[in-house]
Amino acid sequence: MDYQTLALDIADGIAEIRFARPELLNRFDMPAHIEFAAALETVAHHVPDVRALVLSAEGRIFSAGGDFDEMLEAHASKVVRADMVKYAKAVFNGVVELPVPVVSAIQGAAIGLGATIATLSDIVVAWKGAKIADTHVNVGLAAGDGGIISWSQSIGVNRAKRYLLTGDVITGEQAYQWGLVTELVETPEEAAPRARELAARIAAMAPGGTTGTKRTFARITNLLAAQALGAGLEYEMEAMASPDLPATIEKLRTK
Repeated sequence: MDYQTLALDIADGIAEIRFARPELLNRFDMPAHIEFAAALETVAHHVPDVRALVLSAEGRIFSAGGDFDEMLEAHASKVVRADMVKYAKAVFNGVVELPVPVVSAIQGAAIGLGATIATLSDIVVAWKGAKIADTHVNVGLAAGDGGIISWSQSIGVNRAKRYLLTGDVITGEQAYQWGLVTELVETPEEAAPRARELAARIAAMAPGGTTGTKRTFARITNLLAAQALGAGLEYEMEAMASPDLPATIEKLRTK
């Protein structure tokens, strides 16, 4: 596949998906959704030759999340909203159900779906100054794309409620103290190399142990997803169609 939003490299038992539109803050619009889901499927097809996956990004931002113009299109179109649900599920399931461990490298801000994807990973390496937030509520949307699941599983339901109901930002250092991030680095430049080091350690192990462990953990996440993902996306699309959405987006753009 000729990717436009990301790069996929596979070598020495490690795959790396690198978000590659720094000029657009590595936003997750529909092309990014489609390509990321396809890249995850490609990685899955290379198992067992691939034994670990690294998620990284070019530029100063891991991902700024969704695209306002696309949200307005979804506001006006039930068809677009249905596609959003389809590919949101494909992205969530692609990360969670990939049979090899996923290591994310947060070198800069991870916002909205960017934070969800990073925190759904099995190991999360982050720069201590990185900004992490699920800001769905700031746009007037339900946090339905999986953030409720990944944050609750990592830092507990009560703390997840505190931050997903306000959209407040936390730093990589705070996220590490609470368990949302599992490995901390001092500078942005160290995040991806450290993630690759951890992936290489995993890739060097007998795959039966690592893949079996990953797939068992995935069962826990899927139990939560069975209860919350479908409903969350339904509520998110209800909010997407709300008459309040255009005015909320206009206010955010003005800021």
